[in-house]
Amino acid sequence: MSISPQLVKELREKTGVGMMDCKKALTETNGDIEQAIDYLRKAGQTKADKKSSRIAAEGIVLLGSDEEKNLIVILEINSETDFVAKDQKFLNFSNAVLECLVASKVDTIEDLNQLSLGNQGTVDDARKQMVAEIGENVSIRRFKRHSSTSILGSYVHMGRIAVVVELNGGTATLAKDIAMQVAANNPEYLDSVSVPKEVLEREKDILTAQALAEGKPKEIVEKMIAGRIQKFMEQITLLGQSFVKNPDISIEKLLFQSSASVLSYTRYELGEGIEKKVDNFVEEVRKQSGIN
Repeated sequence: MSISPQLVKELREKTGVGMMDCKKALTETNGDIEQAIDYLRKAGQTKADKKSSRIAAEGIVLLGSDEEKNLIVILEINSETDFVAKDQKFLNFSNAVLECLVASKVDTIEDLNQLSLGNQGTVDDARKQMVAEIGENVSIRRFKRHSSTSILGSYVHMGRIAVVVELNGGTATLAKDIAMQVAANNPEYLDSVSVPKEVLEREKDILTAQALAEGKPKEIVEKMIAGRIQKFMEQITLLGQSFVKNPDISIEKLLFQSSASVLSYTRYELGEGIEKKVDNFVEEVRKQSGIN
C-alpha cells in the first residue's frame, strides 16, 4: 500500500526514529501505527510504548470542592489558544462554571449547559457570549463528580493536570500524596490485576524479540523476560511505582503502612487525546499572496 508522508511524520513524532525506518515499518505493517511501533520496538529502534506525542488543546483543568458534602469536582474547559486560556474573561467563566457544578447535582454536559449563571443566562448562553467577545471557540469538554463517605484527596498542577483520589482508610494527606503521584507518573492501571492479559502478552512478545536480537541464548531469555516484565509492571501500575517523595518505598507499601487502599482515581490532563489543526504557515502565505 502507499504510505503517506503525513503517516510517516506521525510515526516519527511518536517514536523519534528516522523517516526511512518509519516508512519501512509502516510498509511492513500495512500502515498500522500501533503495529509499526511494535515493529520498531522489536528491532530495538524505539522504546515508545504509548502515544506520547498527543497535541494538547489549550484551556484549563480545575478542581472545586465542598467539604461538608465531601465532594470534589474535576473539570476541563478548552480554548483554541494559550493566550485566551490566560484571559481573565475565560478564567472568570471557568471558575463560575466550576462553582455552578459544585453547587448542583448534574452529571452531563447537556444538563450543565442549562444551569443558570445569574444575569449571564445559562452556562451555554454565557459561553456563547464569551466566544462572540473574544473571537475564539471555547468548549466545556468534561467533568466528573467525586462524592464519597471515604477519604478524598486532590492535586492540581498549573491548571494543566488535575487528579482526584478516593481512599479506603488513610488520611487526607495520604490521599493528596497519592494524587500527586498519579499526576506525576500517570499510571495506566491501578495494580497488576488490572492489567489486561493482551497488554502483558504484547509486552512479552516485544521483550522476547529484543532479547533474541541482542543475541541472548534462548535458554536464558525466559529468565530475562520475567525480570523485565516485573519492571514493566512497576512502571505502568500505581501500586507498583516508587513513591515520588520517597523512591525507597512503593505506593503499595506506603498504603500498607497506613492500612489504606485506593478505591478509585481520576486524572485529567489538559487536551489529552485532542488533536488541534496544524496550520501550514508557508501555504497560507502563498494563498493570501496569490502565489501558485
